[in-house]
Amino acid sequence: MLPIERRQQILTWLEEEDTLKVSDISERLGVSEMTVYRDIKPLVDEGRVQKTSNGIASSHELPLNGCSLCMKSIGTRHSVQLVKTSHRVEQTCCPHCGLLRFNDIRDEVVQILCRDFLTDATISAKTATFLIGAELNLNCCQPQVIAFGSLMHAEKFQIGFGGTLHTFEEAILAISDTMQGNGCCHS
Repeated sequence: MLPIERRQQILTWLEEEDTLKVSDISERLGVSEMTVYRDIKPLVDEGRVQKTSNGIASSHELPLNGCSLCMKSIGTRHSVQLVKTSHRVEQTCCPHCGLLRFNDIRDEVVQILCRDFLTDATISAKTATFLIGAELNLNCCQPQVIAFGSLMHAEKFQIGFGGTLHTFEEAILAISDTMQGNGCCHS
């Protein structure tokens, strides 16, 4: 498991339990306590968790300007919002991270919103069309994913910039399949 995956797992456990001992995290993840300390240091530095005498506790706040998956800063144009059953909103920097994060916590998400690439309108990601691998550098996560509210607009954009079109569920599978064996852009 990669450090980013371990950190995300720690955050998931914290949402459920509010406090964790370093020794328990070490045992659950099957890594040394020193590895756990290295994994939680960025979370403490970012204010996502608080140190306790023998572990960590939830800070009950998500990063204000950081992606909940890769920790990159969030720009409004490509960001994705995941509205959870707890009424908390998680943000990701791009549809790539939004779809991966949704897949990790889909039972906790009541709505996932993104922005249409051409019109900048807020749309439901579940009804969007996603273009993966277009020849356009947005300086974000790879494989690059662009959301469109209109299939017609997505098809016209694809003619000029290439890539493959996918529905919501197809896009999740395509990103996951592409990343398997190729490493992760978040590591």
